[in-house]
Amino acid sequence: MLTQIGAKPESDFSEPLGTLSDCHKRIQYFLKDLVRLAEGTSNATLDLDRRVALERALRYFRESAPRHTADEEESLFPRLRAMNDERLHSAWVKIEQLQKDHERADVAHRIVDGIGVRWLEDGVIDAEDADRLKANLDALSELYERHLAVEDKEIFPIAATVLSASDQIEMGRQMASRRGLSSEIVKTEAPSRGLLGPVAVLR
Repeated sequence: MLTQIGAKPESDFSEPLGTLSDCHKRIQYFLKDLVRLAEGTSNATLDLDRRVALERALRYFRESAPRHTADEEESLFPRLRAMNDERLHSAWVKIEQLQKDHERADVAHRIVDGIGVRWLEDGVIDAEDADRLKANLDALSELYERHLAVEDKEIFPIAATVLSASDQIEMGRQMASRRGLSSEIVKTEAPSRGLLGPVAVLR
């Protein structure tokens, strides 16, 4: 899916930290869609527009968001842990908390997905499911507000200063592979434009 959210263009996999930050924009976008839909549960009928929005948001968190988590837990965090760099000392505890956040978010998303699937099947949502949906989305909104800020403002900037060009190239290749894309799309030059770049790519 070619996604362009906000005014700034997206990074490609040659800039893996920028790609991770771009994924955060999609998390926020689709989470807001779910919150908006949950706030409208008093409307008994799930019309076509709301059905399409619900299906799209559920599919994103079911299929794409886990790849983003793997990008961080399998490609980024282990590289940072392997470095003996004093600039990373303040990041260790935060990375541990970020991984715990991933576990909490996964539990909440499973609940949201189950409720959402029933809503799609029935076309309506009962009061109990509506309350559980709102409660879990409120929890996710609070979690992501803190979690994404820590990553975007603290972890990714530190990573940009300590990761070598070859580290970032290999990260980009791993991230592309998770999406079924050839590693050949990753340029072999070091990123030069900071965290955000000008190329929109398939996710």
